[in-house]
Amino acid sequence: MNSNQKYTVNHLMVSALLSYVQTKEIAIPEIQRPFVWDSSKVRDLIDSLYKGFPVGYIVTWQNPNVKLKDGSVSVGKKILIDGQQRITALTAAILGKRVKNSDYEDIPIRIAFNPFEKKFEVSNPAIRKNIQWIPDIAPLLNGEIKARQVRREYCELNPAMDEDEFEDIIDSLKDLAKKEVGVIELAGDLDIDAVTEIFIRINSQGVALSQADFVMSKIAANEVFGGNLLRKCVDHFSHLAVRPEFYEKLKDNDTEFVNSEYFHPISWLRKENDDIYDPTYVDILRVAFTYKFSRGKMGDLVSLLSGRNFETREFELEIEEKAYKNLKEGVLEFINETNFKRFVMIVRSAGFCDSKLIRSRNVMNFGYILYLKLQSQKYPAEKIEHYVRKWLVLTFLTGRYSSSPESQFDFDIRQISTKPFDAFLKEVEDAQLSDAFWFAELLQKLNTSVASSPVFNVFLASLCRMNKRGFLSTGITVKDMIEERGDVHHIFPRQYLKDAELNRGQYNQIANYTYLQTEINIKIGKKAPNDYLGYVVNTQCAGGNTKYGGITDLEDLKKNLAENCIPFETCQMTIDDYKTFLEIRRKLIAQRLKEYYQGL
Repeated sequence: MNSNQKYTVNHLMVSALLSYVQTKEIAIPEIQRPFVWDSSKVRDLIDSLYKGFPVGYIVTWQNPNVKLKDGSVSVGKKILIDGQQRITALTAAILGKRVKNSDYEDIPIRIAFNPFEKKFEVSNPAIRKNIQWIPDIAPLLNGEIKARQVRREYCELNPAMDEDEFEDIIDSLKDLAKKEVGVIELAGDLDIDAVTEIFIRINSQGVALSQADFVMSKIAANEVFGGNLLRKCVDHFSHLAVRPEFYEKLKDNDTEFVNSEYFHPISWLRKENDDIYDPTYVDILRVAFTYKFSRGKMGDLVSLLSGRNFETREFELEIEEKAYKNLKEGVLEFINETNFKRFVMIVRSAGFCDSKLIRSRNVMNFGYILYLKLQSQKYPAEKIEHYVRKWLVLTFLTGRYSSSPESQFDFDIRQISTKPFDAFLKEVEDAQLSDAFWFAELLQKLNTSVASSPVFNVFLASLCRMNKRGFLSTGITVKDMIEERGDVHHIFPRQYLKDAELNRGQYNQIANYTYLQTEINIKIGKKAPNDYLGYVVNTQCAGGNTKYGGITDLEDLKKNLAENCIPFETCQMTIDDYKTFLEIRRKLIAQRLKEYYQGL
């Protein structure tokens, strides 16, 4: 490798590659995770090798050499960062190793071979009964049975097969172990950003590998500091959060993890069905790292887990050991039942009663980071609840983490770590929540037809927190409808606006949206507001029959409209007033959002 070249390209025989895997010179973290290929892809890989077709490059990253306490140097392992599925497929088909399915059960993948047709297939009961097939190539290729035994048994069952020809065929099959696979080895001194870019450029499908994936690979490969079990903890927590029923499968199939210190702390998830915050492994790592290390850039964690001294640029065992200790502590605090449930309770107390109101995972992640940080700084419980609620809403409304989130995380956590949070919060409020925001910028954000707008979702959360009733409802709240999968409807009915030849961007304005009981919406149909609301004012509230909901008192109607930020003048409006209606309602929503934020 010359001084400018940051990688080497080699070709290794399959047997050598698998030998490196068995001796752990190449660490394959993905073997501990579910195997995502179906069996037919394993068959195709073996067939391609047999025919001499290219199967793509395996990419490894040389872990840096680490300076030990006695001054000696430990040579780092190679971490497999691309090619996990292919390597796992080879270990299954050639070595006969079992792989984990989506339920973390260890299952075999047996590849059969037909010497007459020189064809591979996934072994199945029909093939195993067919005497023309060798039902599993692994015992022959891994040396479990001798070639002469296979030849003798096969030719006895298939007299039409010439023994000399069969021997040539078997030799060709055994040559699978001699086939070469390209290996790109990235230098250990490459930083994480460079490795990420290289991966994306050489990956044929252009699949982005996140820096969290590198972290997962590194910790899984480190058994000295327990990274392999920590990796399982992160994986299993994110899996159980979505599928609590997975608990029994985990309990039965992963004895090593069940006997570890991590099993009990995540066992509470077996009875948990709240989906407000279902974190992925990326979320768990990001929160644990940012909280515990007071840094926001995941690439720094990769360096720290390698033992990097940012001042001397050397790699030291003490730094590596401390990094694993801190990450472990951060993960354990993340998965702690009390911490997690209390954070979710705070999110719900702000009015976010359903996951569909939460569109930014970054906001949720930093909200949990803030919760854990303030708790570690010994803030009183009521202060933590107050600050976390405000920060969640502030960051949702301003889109603080919508672009360059890592850099913003890094800035915010450093501020929170070095000054009182109330002082930092005031700085951000003064800079971002001036009157210009509430009464100008927010109006622009509300001028959109994107139904998933975070601003509209925060407005709905405000209605939930304030326990406001649905439009024209007497007792059913917006929160009731959201939690029971109610629907958003148009105040100026969609068909009414379409008949007036307004386009989608005009009739689907979020300022025209409200939560309305479906049965009321059906009766409204495509009537103009002055028609159906006029009826409520002039007939329902004057002792006549109820038709659109159950409100029969004019003052209660005015209160209901005010609850939903709908101007009372809407009761007299037609298509000619639609633009004016949107302008007025945007201002009312903005005012409500300001009152809501200040009351958190």
